[in-house]
Amino acid sequence: MKGRNAFGMYACLLAAGCAFSLTGCGKKSPLDPGNPVSLTVWHYYNGAQQVAFDTLVEEFNDTVGREEGIFVQGYSQGSVSDLETAVRDSINGKVGAEAMPDVFSSYADTAYEVEQAGALANLSEYLDEEELGKYVDSYIEEGRIAKDGTLRIFPTAKSTEIMMINKTDWETFAAATGVTLEDLKTIEDVAAAAKTYYEWTDGQTPDIPGDGRAFYGRDAAANYFIIGMRQLGVEIFQVENGEVTLNLPEEELHRLWENYYVPMVKGYFGAYGSFRSDDVKTGDLLAYTGSTSSAMYFPDQVELDDTGYPIDYIVMTAPVFRDGQHYAVQQGAGMVVSKSDERHEYAAVEFLKWFTEAENNLQFGCVSGYLPVQKAANSAEKLDQVIEEQSLEVAPKTYECLTTIFREMEGMTLYTNKSFKNGSAARKVLEYHLADRAAEDRMAVEAALAQGLSLEEASAPYVTEEAFKEWYSSFCDALKSAVSK
Repeated sequence: MKGRNAFGMYACLLAAGCAFSLTGCGKKSPLDPGNPVSLTVWHYYNGAQQVAFDTLVEEFNDTVGREEGIFVQGYSQGSVSDLETAVRDSINGKVGAEAMPDVFSSYADTAYEVEQAGALANLSEYLDEEELGKYVDSYIEEGRIAKDGTLRIFPTAKSTEIMMINKTDWETFAAATGVTLEDLKTIEDVAAAAKTYYEWTDGQTPDIPGDGRAFYGRDAAANYFIIGMRQLGVEIFQVENGEVTLNLPEEELHRLWENYYVPMVKGYFGAYGSFRSDDVKTGDLLAYTGSTSSAMYFPDQVELDDTGYPIDYIVMTAPVFRDGQHYAVQQGAGMVVSKSDERHEYAAVEFLKWFTEAENNLQFGCVSGYLPVQKAANSAEKLDQVIEEQSLEVAPKTYECLTTIFREMEGMTLYTNKSFKNGSAARKVLEYHLADRAAEDRMAVEAALAQGLSLEEASAPYVTEEAFKEWYSSFCDALKSAVSK
C-alpha cells in the first residue's frame, strides 16, 4: 500500500506540474495572475468580424485570461494593406509609428519579411507535437517559414474559394438555354456557359448588336494562376530553403490565358467593382469565384439605376480545370507573435490556443465565413453542435458556404505556395499582369463594337497565338524581374 500511495502522490504531483506547463511537462508557466501580462493584438477585422473577435477577446479576458494572468486588447488597423504598413513602420522605427504589437494578423509573405528581420517569436518552443497534431497539417506547414523549419505563424482562421451564383436570374437563363449546374464544374465549362449567356442576353435586344452581358468573374487573379497551374500539375513557385524556382511552361499557361483573358476580352467574363460580389449586386454578373469569407457580402437583391429586385443564391465548390487534380486555394492570415520575452510570448500562445479551440474558432467562423483550423472542428456536425450550444445566429449564406466546404474537404487538396523573398512582388504580377491587360484590351474591343464591328471582328487581334506569345513573354519577364529584386 505504501508503494502504491507513493506512486499515487508522484502521479498527482506530475499532473499538477503538467497543468502549469504549455509543452507537455517541458515549460512551466511564467505567468502570475496577481501581475497579469497585457497583450496588444493588431488585426484587420472590421464590421461583424471585428465584433465577433472582440466578443471572444472579452470572454477570454473574463475566464482563462483572468485565471492565468493575461489581458488581451485587440485593435483593428483597417485593411490588410493598412495593417502591413503599420507593421513595417514599427519594424523600421519610422517616426510616429506605434510600437510593435505583441500579436498581429499576417499573411505568409509579410510574416516572412518580418521573420527575415528577426522579429518573430519561435512558436515551436511553446507547442508540443500533440498540440500541433490537433491542427490541419497544411495550416501548420504554411507557418513553418523559419530557415530551420520551426513555426512562426499560428493558424487562426483560414478560407478557400467557392462559387456563388445569383439563383434567381440563373434559373431564367437555365430554363431558356438548357445550361445546368453540372455545366459549371470545370473552368472550361464555365467559359462555355458564359459565352452562351452573352449570346442569350445579346439576342434579347436584336436592334443593338454586341450588347451581351458578362456571366462570371473572379476575385484574386493570383489564386487563378497558383491553383490553376497546380491543378494542371505545375507548381508555379517551387521553393526550397527560401529560394524560389519559377515554373512557367507555355502549354499550361496557354490554358490559363485561354480561359481567363479570352472570355474577359470578349465580354463573357467581367470585373467592374472592387469585388465580384459588388458586380452581382449591380446585375453586371451572375456568378463569381471568391473567398468563403465573401459569402456574407453576397447581395440579397440586384440594385439597378431606378429599381431593384430580390435574389436567391447558390453555393458551389470552385470550378477546376478539366481533367485537373482537385486542388483548392488555402488562404487567410494567421497570427504571429513578436519576439520579446518569455512571459509575453507564452501568454500570446495561450491566447491563440484558446482562440483556436473548436468551439471558439467555429463561433468566429459562423460570423466571418472563415474555416476553423483544428481538424476536429471541420465538420458540419461540429458546426451544428456549436450553433446549438452557443445559441448562435448564423447567416444562411455563411452556413451553406462552410458546410459545402466541409462536405468536399476530403476530396480536395488545399494548397498555398511556400514563402520566399519578394513573394509579395511576385504575387502582384500574378494579380495584375493579365487582368490589367484584359481590362485594357476589352475597352479597345468595346470601342470597335461601337464603330459597328462584330464581336469576332473586334476581338480578333487580341486572341491570336501571336497575341498569346507576346503576353507570355512579357509575363515571364515581369515575374523573373519581381523575384530577382
